[in-house]
Formats: sequence, C-alpha cells, structure tokens
Amino acid sequence: MNTLYKDLIYLLSCAVNGITPNRSRVQAMDLERLYRLAKFHTVRAAVCIALKRAGVQDKEFDQAYKKAVRKNIYLDMERTAILSDFEDNGIWYMPLKGSVLKELYPENGMREMADNDVLFDADKQEQSKEIMLSHGYTAEHYGVGNHDVYMKPPVLNIELHTALFGSAHAEPLFKYYADTKRLLKKDEGNNYGYHLSDEDFYVYMTAHEWKHYDGSGTGIRSILDCYVYCKVKGDLLDWDYITEQCRQLELSDFEQERRALAFKVFSSDRFLELTDGEQEMLMSYLTAGTYGTFDIAIKKKLKVQTKLSFWVHSIFIPHKQMAASVPFTAKSSLLYPVGVVWRCGRVLIKRRDMLKQTIKAVKRYGK
Repeated sequence: MNTLYKDLIYLLSCAVNGITPNRSRVQAMDLERLYRLAKFHTVRAAVCIALKRAGVQDKEFDQAYKKAVRKNIYLDMERTAILSDFEDNGIWYMPLKGSVLKELYPENGMREMADNDVLFDADKQEQSKEIMLSHGYTAEHYGVGNHDVYMKPPVLNIELHTALFGSAHAEPLFKYYADTKRLLKKDEGNNYGYHLSDEDFYVYMTAHEWKHYDGSGTGIRSILDCYVYCKVKGDLLDWDYITEQCRQLELSDFEQERRALAFKVFSSDRFLELTDGEQEMLMSYLTAGTYGTFDIAIKKKLKVQTKLSFWVHSIFIPHKQMAASVPFTAKSSLLYPVGVVWRCGRVLIKRRDMLKQTIKAVKRYGK
C-alpha cells in the first residue's frame, strides 16, 4: 500500500477518534494529491478537520469543508420542509443512510452528504411527485426501478425510494426487503415518520454497502461509516439478531470481514498489520471511490463470464430487470423482445460514451 493511502487512513482515523495528528508527519504529506484522493472518496471535510487539529491550513480542503457544512444544512432544511408536506398529506416516510449516519460523527460536517434518501409510501408516488415539483424540483428519474430522483439547482438532489431494493438487485436482498414495513418503528413527535431499530439500520447499511461492493465497488467512507456506527452503537446492539439477519441475506462473511477490517484500519492512529485477505479487501475500497467505477463493474463480471457470455447477458437481461429498465414490458412477456430493441437503441443514441467504455473494458479484462 502506498504512502498516499496510508496518509488518508491516518487522517481519517485521527478525525473520528479525536486525535491530533503529528504535525511533522502532516507537513510532509503531498496535500495536492491527498486532496484529489479525499475528493474521490468524499471525505475532504473529515480530512480538513484532522489537518486543522495539526495546525495545518489548506485552502482547497478548507473550502471543501465549508461547502460540505453548508450543503448538509441545506439538505436538512429541504428534507424537513418536504417531510412536513408528507405529514400534511398523510404519506409515511423514513430518512435513510447519510442523513442518519452524519449525526453519529463527532463533529458537524465531518460526514459529507451528496443527497437526501427517503423511503416512502409507494402508493403515494404521484402525490409525492406533486410535492417535489411544488418545491421547485425537477423529476430526473421517475417511475422506473425502486427510486425516483429529483434535482434542484444548484446542488440539491433527493432520492425518494419506493423500496429499499428492486427486483434487479440480488435475490436475497430483494426478497428480504420486499416487506420493509415489517421492520419499521414509529417515530415519536410526528404522525407518519418511521425509523429502523439500531440493529436493522446496521443490517440495511451492510446490505446496501454489499450491493455497491459487489457491483462497481464502494469507497473508504463505507468502512469509516461502519467503524463510526459500531463505535457509537456497538455495545448496545443485539449481535445475535444481526448475525441471523445477515445469514438470511447471505452476507454473514462480508459483514464480519468488513467490520473486522473497519476496526483494524480506524481504531488506532497506528496502521495495524493486515492479513493478505484484509489487504486485498482494503485495496478494493481504496481504488473504487465513493460510487465505484464503471471499470470495476465490468472487471468483476468478466471474472465469471467470457466475452460472449458478457454481451449476451448484457443484452438479454432477466425479465424482472427488463421490467425495471423498460416498464412497459411488465405488461406482457411478449413485449420482452421489444424491450431488448428499446434498450439497445437507447444505448446507441444516448449512451454511446458508456458503450465505448464498455467495449474497451471488455477488451482489457475479457477472456
């Protein structure tokens, strides 16, 4: 592992554990390269806090931190206003992911947010759209898959989820969360707000992380989230329950390995020795970035498929996935061939850059 990766891990560990980094070590760091890496992983704010503790000021990190704080406040205000309208219209809801996790970090703004994610009553989808439009949002993605995407300039992005996982996701995840309402706990102080128990939130965190890890990858912030959550909540969690739920989701090994890695990496400002398996797992996080990479997604598929098999499976996708991608095909199985043509045409017309990237990746990794 190179020095740059170790520097990033060191500063993140210092940030979340309230440690003042060694000033001499920090002054020897390549802050320009460190900034690019921290941006890739959406952890610039946390790194900035650690740098400030060491008495090191950097303009780019400082600006990124201030923007992160402002955006978090802005997202919180928007979420509050929108959920107030949900309350007025009798739409049940539950905030997800970053909006919950950021409250567990030791300092305001340390955990950056890209968007607001909210699970809501799927029967009120059209009503929710009207509410979002009334708040000045544009529906960028609506009625396809398990979430709707709304945007409002300059930086606001809200995803309203009709389900935690769609039919196109791994079967154990989709099956387990098909009836998410059974897991929800009623909030106090409102009429339609819900939350997950601490155990179920951790299980969902793990499942959501696995979805990305197994696909195009996910970055170091995911391990940091795991460490912070377990550091704050760990002693109070029912681990027998968590273990059983992860078994049902077929994620037991991943959960244990990821949690063990999180504590090895972040529980100390000293870099602990890792096993070969832990080293490989950590590098998969460090090279993926927050949202993974297209290259990683193709590479993983080609580990278990030939070039021909990859193209066949990419074109002739499962019926459930087709229905999520091209909704009108859900009306009849006879429309499946039309969906195939529709998707191919959409790629050729609107996603030619993605097709070029795919062809290059298949040539690079295919067998």
